[in-house]
Amino acid sequence: MPENTPTPTPTANLTPAEKLTLQTAAHGVVALMAVADPGPISSTRSGMAGGKALSTATGLVGHVLAEKVKGLELGGSSTADLADHTFAALTASVTLLKAKAPGEAENFRATIATIADAASRAHKGAAGPAETAMIQKINAALDAA
Repeated sequence: MPENTPTPTPTANLTPAEKLTLQTAAHGVVALMAVADPGPISSTRSGMAGGKALSTATGLVGHVLAEKVKGLELGGSSTADLADHTFAALTASVTLLKAKAPGEAENFRATIATIADAASRAHKGAAGPAETAMIQKINAALDAA
C-alpha cells in the first residue's frame, strides 16, 4: 500500500446502521443485566461490571463497540420494551456478522456472554434466579440467528 493511502478500518465493511445494531445489542445486554438485579446498589454494580466487560471486546466487534455510539436508543419505558429491542438486535447482529464477517459471529457471542457473566457476578458473586433467566433469554436471542 502506498504511504499516503489511508489504512482501511476493520469496520469499513459495516454500514453505520449495522454498527448501531451491534452497539444496541451489546449495550442492551448491559442494561438488561442491570435491571435483572434489582436494587440501586446491585443494579449499579451489575451495570458497571457489564460495561467494563463490554470494553474488553476485541476484533471487529471490539472496534465497533469502541466507537462513539451515535443514535443509540434502547427503547421503551419498561424492561419488556428494552428486552424486545435488545433481543431483536442480538439476533440481527449474529445474522449480519455471519453474512459479512463470519469469523466475528462467534467473537460477538463470546463478548455478549462475557458481558452477561460479569454483570451477573457483580453483586453476590453468582447469578441469581432473575439473572439466570435473563441470560437464558439472551442466549435464545443469539441462537435464533
